[in-house]
Amino acid sequence: MISVPQNISVAHARLPQAYEQAKAALANCASIDECQTWANKAEALASYAKQADDDTLRKQADRIQARAIRRCGELLKTFNTGPQGGRPKNDDGTDTVSQRQAASDAGLSERQRVTAVRVANVPSQDFETAVDSEAPPTVTKLAEMGKKTREAPPGFKRATEAIGTLRRFAEFCNSNSPEDVAGGVYDYEIAALKQHVGVIDGWLDRFVINLGKD
Repeated sequence: MISVPQNISVAHARLPQAYEQAKAALANCASIDECQTWANKAEALASYAKQADDDTLRKQADRIQARAIRRCGELLKTFNTGPQGGRPKNDDGTDTVSQRQAASDAGLSERQRVTAVRVANVPSQDFETAVDSEAPPTVTKLAEMGKKTREAPPGFKRATEAIGTLRRFAEFCNSNSPEDVAGGVYDYEIAALKQHVGVIDGWLDRFVINLGKD
């Protein structure tokens, strides 16, 4: 578990290397609750700096807080389990961990969860430019920047259905030889089946080609 660097403190936070150290550590942080700990400490540091009228320290603390919350949101987004944020992770019926459950387990409120995910939704270049500017925006402002929900692509629902269908068919193919299956087809079913296979074959060719498009 990455510990908060000792030099991220009221006494040493002015040092440029403190911010760079925090930036690097947060980029590799893999724990939601640890990210929240960083955010809370940075918020407290910013509050102190404001009271001490230390604008430089406040900006650095704000930047660290923003990065901690963004990383928290990035980690939370890996738990998306529904159409609003991604496909279900498990197709075999096993339980999945929802984003809300992951946030709750880490001690985050619903408001904190939503804020973190919205900050994580801000395009990387926009986030970097804003946070490292001379006037870094507040977390609230960053959340507003990422508030617009990413719309699922037009074919999302159909793709989800196709993925499930193809997975089941692949499982069927792995468990049944084509020779045995073909041997169980009645003569009057052959013509229709060949038509179906022709449609599927052509569709899959186009499907695979389009999967490679940017």
